[in-house]
Amino acid sequence: MVKQWLQRFTAWISQSPTPRDARRSQHPAWIGIALSLYAFIAIGVAEGGLGVLLPSIVTTYNLTPATVTFLFVSQIGGYVTAAIASSLLSARIGLARMLLLAGVLLSSAVLIYALSPFWWLMVITGVALGLGIGLIDAGINTYIVSDSQNANLIGILHGFYGIGALLGPAIATTLLALGFDWRLVYLVIAAIVGIFVLAVLWIVLSNYRPMSIRTLNSHDSNSSNLRLALRIPAVLLTGLLLLVYVGTESAVGNWAYTVEAVSRGTSTLIAGYSVSAYWLGLTLGRFSLGYFLAKLGASRTINLSLLVLTIGLLLWWLVPGQWLSLPLIGFALAPIFPATIWLMPQRVPSVLVPATIGFVTSVASLGAATIPTALGWIAASIGLTSIPVVLVGLAIALLLIQHQLTRLHRA
Repeated sequence: MVKQWLQRFTAWISQSPTPRDARRSQHPAWIGIALSLYAFIAIGVAEGGLGVLLPSIVTTYNLTPATVTFLFVSQIGGYVTAAIASSLLSARIGLARMLLLAGVLLSSAVLIYALSPFWWLMVITGVALGLGIGLIDAGINTYIVSDSQNANLIGILHGFYGIGALLGPAIATTLLALGFDWRLVYLVIAAIVGIFVLAVLWIVLSNYRPMSIRTLNSHDSNSSNLRLALRIPAVLLTGLLLLVYVGTESAVGNWAYTVEAVSRGTSTLIAGYSVSAYWLGLTLGRFSLGYFLAKLGASRTINLSLLVLTIGLLLWWLVPGQWLSLPLIGFALAPIFPATIWLMPQRVPSVLVPATIGFVTSVASLGAATIPTALGWIAASIGLTSIPVVLVGLAIALLLIQHQLTRLHRA
């Protein structure tokens, strides 16, 4: 019975709606925007809560800072698959059905995290989590940027990710402080993602036009677009920039609690809400992105953000025990990703935008696994105090990559 159900679900999910079907839908545009904003809240909660839960997971499964990073490593397979398949899958089955598949993968993965009695099962499940987040990230970014009427919403979209990332550690800290087990946090996250799945299911069943029409290009054409995009140096540099950026953002979010609570002896409550302050800074920065873009332009905004990021990380490293550095780091990180995505239609031909954004956003998600993992192994070798030092080096690397990308664009 289970096998038959899976076969029917696979056949249904692969049925591509036609433009004629889509014309039957008369739903207003705000529905797709609202779903996009909630999707980013959901993946923000899913990613943001992990940092506060890491010490509890380490204790439950008797792990070390190095071995717990296998949870990040396992997500790499999902991110890589999303990088390759997002534009192709969206073209084949439509954005709405791709988001439904991604939501099912993500909610199932988080639910297994909550219920798994075995560490190895959590590690394997990370592949599904990475794939789900990668497909949602790439699909929603492409949906917003590809519509010229929605392109200016990119800062708000990523601001809602900040809201989710702010809520994740706040929920985790509060429930742990009340004496609940860390697994309950993942049950709450599964419920939050489950709402997204139900919303996308409605979108699919109602043939909501903006998200239901599949790309008319053939599979070969979309594969060709991806190959063409990968030949553009600006695309590769952008992918590298966002990989290091997302890795830095994720590393601060995942390791700041451990650095504060374990290495520096800060109380668990203060350490948890310090992480929330970091995400609050990122959220405020995302919502103010429109102001900075209007005043400075995208490239100058990114350059200024990277400079402030370096100062904030130096402050966190050299002056422990203060509250300013983490929210400052979050605020500085905020504009970099959405401003870079906003620039992509100006840097590549319009026909290559979906493949380009699908690639760079999924590669960026790869950074969320590789860089926190590397920091965990470094911390296991020479101590948790090394984490802020390495992050300063990553900020300098970001400055260099952005400088090269700007020179390439001007040329």
